[in-house]
Amino acid sequence: MQRLYDFIRRHPTGVDSCWAVFLLGLSGLSMVADPGRGSERLPAVPVVIGLCTVVALRRRAPEKMLVLAVAMGVVQVVFGVKPGVVNFAMLVIVFTVATVGQRWASRLALICSLSAATVAQLRWPQDVPQTGWLQQVFVVVVMTVPFVLAWVLGDSMRTRRAYFDQLEERAARLEREREAQSKVAVAAERARIARELHDVVAHNVSVMVVQADGAAYVMEAAPDQARQALETISSTGRQALAEMRRLLGVLRTGDAKESGEYVPQPDVEQIEDLVEQVRQTGLAVDFKIEGTPRPLPSGVELTAYRIVQEALTNTRKHGGPDAGASVRLVYFDDGLGLLVEDDGRGAAHEMYEDGGADGAGHGMIGMRERVGMVGGTLDAGPRPGGGFRISALLPLKPAH
Repeated sequence: MQRLYDFIRRHPTGVDSCWAVFLLGLSGLSMVADPGRGSERLPAVPVVIGLCTVVALRRRAPEKMLVLAVAMGVVQVVFGVKPGVVNFAMLVIVFTVATVGQRWASRLALICSLSAATVAQLRWPQDVPQTGWLQQVFVVVVMTVPFVLAWVLGDSMRTRRAYFDQLEERAARLEREREAQSKVAVAAERARIARELHDVVAHNVSVMVVQADGAAYVMEAAPDQARQALETISSTGRQALAEMRRLLGVLRTGDAKESGEYVPQPDVEQIEDLVEQVRQTGLAVDFKIEGTPRPLPSGVELTAYRIVQEALTNTRKHGGPDAGASVRLVYFDDGLGLLVEDDGRGAAHEMYEDGGADGAGHGMIGMRERVGMVGGTLDAGPRPGGGFRISALLPLKPAH
């Protein structure tokens, strides 16, 4: 049945043509069975063919078929071809034009619907017993009602289709706007990450400068201290180079006039302070560190801190009054694992799209951008029992 329905929808003209052939057959049988219409048969032939053509092509060219139907009606009146089964085509074209035709055609169809019965009554008055003008008016009204109902039904379907088209257009526009906003959010978050990574690199370079000055100062008096300073410069320089490689992959769109003193960005050690601050707001947070803590690249530490900050902020905002959270830091041989979970009231994924923890980020977009910058992976989604879960793995040496 579904295949038949799909076939009908794909071939509307073919279906209409079948109905036209059927109507043509009925009209032919009607003409043969009525011997009293012998004088009308010759002019009736083009009328029947024309109205059957109206049915066959009504959806392909509704306005033209309406004009053809009106012309056939005029031929009927002029040559005295009485209405018959084939005039059902006029009812069909009125409905079609009211549904999909242009406005002028719809108005013309309504005018013809209101006047057709009156014209037929005036042209063939002998078909109705002359029992009084009230009866004649009643007959005209009864004959007009089907045409008016067909036009009203078609016009209501036009209005409904226009309404659904408007809804679809609005949904498409909102989707385009959402994609545009997402792109803007990604660009803004990348700019913010670039500024933070720039600060990290600037801090490392500042450390190198200080250590170099110190090594030069104690080079002769304390060679061991100078050697230690040079080792610090070497390790800090390598770390700065690694951060700079990531920085070069980020499009920085900030204002060129921005200036200010560069300060070190948050690191993993400050996560415990962040958890304590969140606890003071009333949110119960369980914090654990697994593995052996060790120095990490500044970009990895900054990313870990921002992910925890974002997750706890959204738990506090959306988790509900009785929500709790847990934070796990796991040190692996080749990376740092993060697991942040809460048991809030089933927060949806979209809650992370509202904004960053500091009002400047963009939730999940920011998290994914940050994790991508250090070559890590991120998995986030609702927990089966309610709440939200964020898991991230940040490698010590991102793949190039």
